[in-house]
Amino acid sequence: MTIPFEPELFGITINIHLVLEYLAFFIAFRYYVVLRRKSKDHITSGNRLSIILGAALGALIGSRLIGILENPCVDFSQENVIQLLNTKTIMGGLFGGLLGVELAKKVIGEQSSSGDLFVFPIILGIFIGRIGCFLSGVKEFTYGKETLSFFGMDLGDGLRRHPTSLYELVFLVLLFLGLQQLQKKIVLKSGDLFKIFMLSYFGFRFFIEFLKPNVFYVMGLSTIQLLCVICWLYYSKFILQKFANAS
Repeated sequence: MTIPFEPELFGITINIHLVLEYLAFFIAFRYYVVLRRKSKDHITSGNRLSIILGAALGALIGSRLIGILENPCVDFSQENVIQLLNTKTIMGGLFGGLLGVELAKKVIGEQSSSGDLFVFPIILGIFIGRIGCFLSGVKEFTYGKETLSFFGMDLGDGLRRHPTSLYELVFLVLLFLGLQQLQKKIVLKSGDLFKIFMLSYFGFRFFIEFLKPNVFYVMGLSTIQLLCVICWLYYSKFILQKFANAS
């Protein structure tokens, strides 16, 4: 198999990344439905639907906005504008979805934490999507910088690059298993699991960005890294509480 992986079906080239992206949404949602049936959800079905809609709208706006801000200095030709409008990132989707959920909960007056049920479906969805990123090689801007290490792979341009999508796949497996064990061994407050997931994933993405050939920086950090810092600041109260309890 060569990368980019571009299978053909009846003479039509299949966009494997797009196929896996839609598959990720479908499987992740079905997984969420199964988990909700097995759990004691204290949020009513109506409010839960409002929260999901808030998350979806926030994720849509956030993913596009951060995607555009990753390269805001691009020449605004018709072709580039269309490409920018199609650009999206899971990081913006996650943080935008978080803000969308919080806004929806304020509107409907819901006080209960709502994120824990989404954690494992989100991880599964990201995992499936990242397989698509890896198979797309340099056609998706998730590849790494050139490297001389034995981890380097030819992702479609003849250069040995860090396969950052593979690094992330390994991290997601470890995160999934680690959070499951944490949930079994420690009684977590409602909402804590989601916060730990966000802090862990955004922390990982902050460091992995140093291995990517980003083109736009502020204070030496990429747009994604700045978003990671914002996320950690957003949860700073939670972090301080955990450190206080541990001491």
